[in-house]
Amino acid sequence: MSTGPPVALVTAAAGAGIGAAVARRLAHDGLDVVVTDAHERRCHLFAEALADEVGREVSAHQLDVADHDQVREVMSEVTAAKGGLGVLVNNAGWSRIEPVAEMSLGTWQRCLDVDLTGTFVCMRYALEAMIAGGGGSIINISSIAAWEMSTEHGAAYSAAKAGVLALTRVAAAENAVHGVRVNAVAPGLIYNDFLRRIYPQEFFDSYLADKAFLGRIGRPDDVASMVSFLASDEAGYITGEVLTVSGGVSARG
Repeated sequence: MSTGPPVALVTAAAGAGIGAAVARRLAHDGLDVVVTDAHERRCHLFAEALADEVGREVSAHQLDVADHDQVREVMSEVTAAKGGLGVLVNNAGWSRIEPVAEMSLGTWQRCLDVDLTGTFVCMRYALEAMIAGGGGSIINISSIAAWEMSTEHGAAYSAAKAGVLALTRVAAAENAVHGVRVNAVAPGLIYNDFLRRIYPQEFFDSYLADKAFLGRIGRPDDVASMVSFLASDEAGYITGEVLTVSGGVSARG
């Protein structure tokens, strides 16, 4: 087993959004970060840049979470090379907004394959390593779409993210005895450039005018801060929880 800093694997970590912010934050926290992403070149370039930033190696692996064999292989390679796995952040996601009455089966299935089944498969193989190593922390990135009644998210995405919450709770109950904590983070609107391809400017203007209690749209670093906490020993008595990062837009209690 590894005697160095905890090994943290982050999925979909090489883009401009939440995954990259999480990988960067965990690396600065001192964790041994493994960057994975479906885009191989982008994954390696980001890992090289992050390694230069923190002054130590950052591993990179191409990983499509919808490819179950690839998930198993990457998890096996990482745990063999690193001597274990301490943190898993399931961040990979996919969405296409189509009304239910018009949605193709391909859209429905792709969203569930990545957002829900991909999360399950990564957890399935990470849990083997964590149980063998005596514990760990799994953080699943869900969304306020899991419970909001809205047309903004799309039914496939909302259903998948609701499934992630149920998966989180059951996995937390099953694996607490092994010292593995499983929690979820549910972001609200977190800005990245990709959203510009989905929503018009009017959407962002309306959000700022009608919903943004704190006067701004969320940033990837807002989510990364929550993940950092849940990955740390400071969250050692927290499991099975869903922590919302929405600026109060979707407060729950």
